[in-house]
Order: sequence, then structure tokens, then C-alpha cells
Amino acid sequence: QVQLVESGGGLVQPGGSLRLSCAASGSIFRGFRGNTMGWYRQAPGQQREKVAAITSFGHTNYADSVKGRFTISRDNANKTVHLQMNSLKFEDTAVYFCNTSPPLFKGGYWGQGTRVTVSS
Repeated sequence: QVQLVESGGGLVQPGGSLRLSCAASGSIFRGFRGNTMGWYRQAPGQQREKVAAITSFGHTNYADSVKGRFTISRDNANKTVHLQMNSLKFEDTAVYFCNTSPPLFKGGYWGQGTRVTVSS
């Protein structure tokens, strides 16, 4: 019915960059281009938070903590969403997830996420 597969995470030093990707599939994404998509993250011991979103028209918004450093983009033809993360900080360490915005099924479905660790 629905699948979201995140990739691209890894270990990076402070100041480094990573590019995350998310592939959406399933019947619920037949109209992918009409979905507002978001990237979320969950750090250890903390609640999941939304860090970026992009509408069907390409309008974007970002959490204050990542503004100017992260860039969300989408490829409607391939049903993918990307998150370019630059100038990474220790506090960006988290598991990153993509989902619709707001999340599917009121947060009832999440992919496996991709782990980002910022460490020296």
C-alpha cells in the first residue's frame, strides 16, 4: 500500500555534508506530485520533529535550527525527495525520516529511516 525508503545517512564530521534520499511507492503515492513531503528527524531521547517540507508547487519551509544549511527538493517523475545537508553540527545527529506533511495516517506509518551521526 505504501512504502517510504530513506537512504544516504552515515557518519560525518562537523561542517561536513550529506545528501539524503527518500523513495516513495505504493498506491497511496499514485498522486505523488500532489503531496506535500517532509523530512523529519528523531534524536536519541527526543521526540520526532519536522525539519523541512516541500509542497507540490515546490514551496519550501524549514525549522529554524536547519534554515540556511539544509535544502529539500523533490523529483516528481521518480517519486523521490532529497535533503541536502551542509554545515552539519553535532546536534544534527538523529535518525532521519521522510513522510508526507502532515504524516501519513496521523503518524501511523514511518519508514525505517536513515541514521546521521555527526562526530569528530
